[in-house]
Amino acid sequence: MARLSSLNRSVEGKVAIVTGAASGMGRATARLFADEGALVAACDFNGDGVRQVVDEITAAGSKARAWQLDVSDETAVNAFVADVVAQFGGLDILVNNAGISAGGPVFSDDYGERWARTLAVNLTAMTYTIRAALPHLRQSSSPRIINIASTEGLGATAGNSPYTAAKHGVIGLTRGLAVELGREGITVNAICPGPIRTGMTQAIPEEAKVQYARRRTALGRYGDPEEVAQMTLNLALPASSFVTGVAIPVDGGLTIRRA
Repeated sequence: MARLSSLNRSVEGKVAIVTGAASGMGRATARLFADEGALVAACDFNGDGVRQVVDEITAAGSKARAWQLDVSDETAVNAFVADVVAQFGGLDILVNNAGISAGGPVFSDDYGERWARTLAVNLTAMTYTIRAALPHLRQSSSPRIINIASTEGLGATAGNSPYTAAKHGVIGLTRGLAVELGREGITVNAICPGPIRTGMTQAIPEEAKVQYARRRTALGRYGDPEEVAQMTLNLALPASSFVTGVAIPVDGGLTIRRA
């Protein structure tokens, strides 16, 4: 029977860059995209970690390669993207997932250092990857940019202003570029994860996680990295061609719950 729908819901054969792919949401995203047939260029500051993720992917019969990369180094980012295109033959999807958590009170002695490093990795680095990727994304039939923000980009938590400012910036960057690049068919979207079980939340005691989730989220639990990765995949689909400039919470209902 002939299909009635015309839009493609597959990333098979697409080339996808995933930054921060050694752990957490980046690891889940790299593995999910590979499971769905994409050719995954996985990078991370943690070289051993990202190589382990790629070994897992290739052992399962999917295609991926690993790069060690500091996304805050513009020269290194340019070389990385050029190498990805040379090895895979193009680029269709950019997932800006790399990030750090380095909050602290505004009057702390090292606040300036925390601010500079957090903004460099969590926000400015995204402009490096996007600028390097754009010439190649323009050659794609379904170019996608997905930036990982946070629910901190939709609100604020005391003592975390560097991270909060960076994630608000990610949403602003996403919206600005969605308008700027829309006429070229390049979609730019953001995802705002809430409480997710990643390396950033690993140090929080389990009892505290449970209490927080029950008090703050509609679903009453922390999320898993793959639940964020699945939303990332949805935005990367060729069929998601009329979705751009949005910041989608994947937070178990944290942003809507009032009591």
